[in-house]
Amino acid sequence: MDAALRELLGQIDLATQRLLDDARMLTEADLRDPSLLPGWSRADVLAHTALGADAMRNLLAAARTGQDRPADASARTREAVAALSTADLVTYLADSAMALRAVARQLPDEAWHVQLRVPGLAPFPAAEIASRRLTEVELHHCDLGAGYGPADWPDAFAALELAEPMRSQRQDRLGYPRTERRAQARHQAPFRPGQRLPGSWIGQGGGR
Repeated sequence: MDAALRELLGQIDLATQRLLDDARMLTEADLRDPSLLPGWSRADVLAHTALGADAMRNLLAAARTGQDRPADASARTREAVAALSTADLVTYLADSAMALRAVARQLPDEAWHVQLRVPGLAPFPAAEIASRRLTEVELHHCDLGAGYGPADWPDAFAALELAEPMRSQRQDRLGYPRTERRAQARHQAPFRPGQRLPGSWIGQGGGR
């Protein structure tokens, strides 16, 4: 794994932790409220992000084995996952991200060069999964309308070279209104790199 890819995977870890931190602050009522994506609730956004990790994990598994696997192989639908309670939805989001992370960290170097085929998209190398996942997490975190917006993006992501349509999708979020961030629960300290939080899979060497 080259240094640039390793850096992207580290950025995904931190972006996912930020998303989990904010998702855990949402109440059941918050989850059912509209997100900034027309027609989608906040629960829909989190469910879609979790299922996105499942799909990308399947694609990386295909790159490793050389056998095509459908990206949308999960038996769960966005509607079914979105209907989960806050605790269960956040757990699913964390678990799906952890499973993707495990496959990515164990992928042989040569597998990152395998061309992946997804209906409706031109073939792309498995290594592009990293930038796609980082973009998915950062943009959908903004879509929650829970206080995280483009002004909060790390410089590395704001300046990251993206292919279309990801570049235009990132540009679209720049027009989002600033929303109020929910206060952290008193018993929960803000995230610090290397720290393991309740319900978190990051930490204990997570940056490696």
